Amino acid sequence: MAIGVYVTYRMLDYADLTVDGSIATGGAVCVMLILGGVNPWFALVAAFAAGAIAGLVTGLLHAVFGIPPILSGILSQLALYSVNMRILGKSNQAVSVDKYSLILSSRENMHAVLICAVAIAVLIGILYWFFGTEMGSAIRATGSNPNMSRSQGINTNRMKILGLSISNGLVGLSGGLLAQYSGAADVKMGQGAIVIGLAAVIIGQVIFGKLFRNTAIKFLSVVFGAILYYIVISIVVRLGLSPTDLKMFSAILVALFLALPSIKESIKSAKMMRQGKNA
Repeated sequence: MAIGVYVTYRMLDYADLTVDGSIATGGAVCVMLILGGVNPWFALVAAFAAGAIAGLVTGLLHAVFGIPPILSGILSQLALYSVNMRILGKSNQAVSVDKYSLILSSRENMHAVLICAVAIAVLIGILYWFFGTEMGSAIRATGSNPNMSRSQGINTNRMKILGLSISNGLVGLSGGLLAQYSGAADVKMGQGAIVIGLAAVIIGQVIFGKLFRNTAIKFLSVVFGAILYYIVISIVVRLGLSPTDLKMFSAILVALFLALPSIKESIKSAKMMRQGKNA
């Protein structure tokens, strides 16, 4: 999920709020297909496709109808709540590892960690290759400098739609994996997902961003950011923080890491001013 958020937030420079809905859509599609007898691997492919369609809708709202990025994401997120209810038939659906051969299960944590590690490695490899292609470079160029991209003949609207589809496809895939791991899909399973994704991206970028320039390593830094985020959350919960306060803590954590570069720059400027006065 964090890698999907990175694609829109950093590479495409697009504030997409579809994530909270598309992760639940991926989970809902995956669970319902497994309950219908579909192979769990194919269910994950369908989860990716469902998330990609959600991103496609957001992209069309923005690129075709001119709706601002944040508002287009909010509209898609709201619509997806009803869509997810339709898919599940009720607010949640369970899928038991005793009845179905799930890829992941919370009963086998080490196996789940191994599967996730392999999946992340394969995913980063595919994304590294894709964003090195002409089309992938066009997406990155659209995020870096849309005016220059248009002058080079790149259809920036098309690139935004494609980038949003890929991003939310990855988020939908993570929703499918999460649903299999937890053994259930819920219409509210995506609440706060964008905050967690942003936390992972920002923590990874602040700590590792200036150390590495390679795209694959940047993707990996987001993964490390997600791991660090959950380590911090686990520590504060053990220290006595109420679970009901986790979202507030997450928001504060994201705000601090967002403000950190500005704080560093202010301190640096203050030091230079003092040195100038002393000279």
